[in-house]
Amino acid sequence: MFKKLTYFFVVIVLSTLLFSCKGSYQRLLKSSDYELKYKKAIEYYEKKDYARALPLLEELVTVMRGTARAERIHYYFAQTNYAIEDYLLASYHFKDFARTYPQSQWVEEATYLSAYCFYLTSPPYSLDQSNTISAIQEMQVFINLYPQSTHLQECNQIIDKLRLKLENKAFDISKLYYNTTNYQAAIVALQNFQKDFPDSKYREEAGYLQLKSSHFLAINSIEAKMPARLKTTQDLCQKYLDTFPKGKYYSAAESILEASKRMSTNSKKQSSIN
Repeated sequence: MFKKLTYFFVVIVLSTLLFSCKGSYQRLLKSSDYELKYKKAIEYYEKKDYARALPLLEELVTVMRGTARAERIHYYFAQTNYAIEDYLLASYHFKDFARTYPQSQWVEEATYLSAYCFYLTSPPYSLDQSNTISAIQEMQVFINLYPQSTHLQECNQIIDKLRLKLENKAFDISKLYYNTTNYQAAIVALQNFQKDFPDSKYREEAGYLQLKSSHFLAINSIEAKMPARLKTTQDLCQKYLDTFPKGKYYSAAESILEASKRMSTNSKKQSSIN
């Protein structure tokens, strides 16, 4: 019986303290005592109680703009958004901080974290890659501004990871055009892919798919367009054979080249008869 009463008493006390703390925090939010709000915001931030720090810092960023405390508040506000994983908003505030306080002790870290937040929001390569492109651009801006930074190696590694996403995305799109028999689009996409990613592990396959796309486009062309398209196919075949003399698709490329030449010869004969 005594144990039950003790347990009940403890529950009552804890509940009272909980509601008291909650009520105290709500009163703080409604208060116009900005000195107290600043003190508590810093306290919550340093204790990593970001859920409570965030509303206070958000208000203080505006209220204390232009004061000696504004720089710290702005930086802590950006860091708090980062801590709660609101990366897009954190990136915006880090960038705004760096622009507002270019001489700050935190400006290098803020510039880096602004770029890093874009990296964290970069989706799988099968999805839209707008944030991936932004992350690469922002990382490059950071490298240009701070070439001696301790983050330099990490930035270069991140850029490599992000470029690999773009590479995979571009190659998948090119293959999609080829697999759906949109050969004209495939030729352009594969040409751009090889230009944008000259060291890609897909380079040989891209060259082969390009010549195959050109071949299929040519043999399905109207008579007036066939000669020029056959010539393009032959040029692409020869380019592949010269570039990859021990290539995986060497024999297939040779066969396509020979078939294309025969078609060119037949086309010329037919034209002379007509």
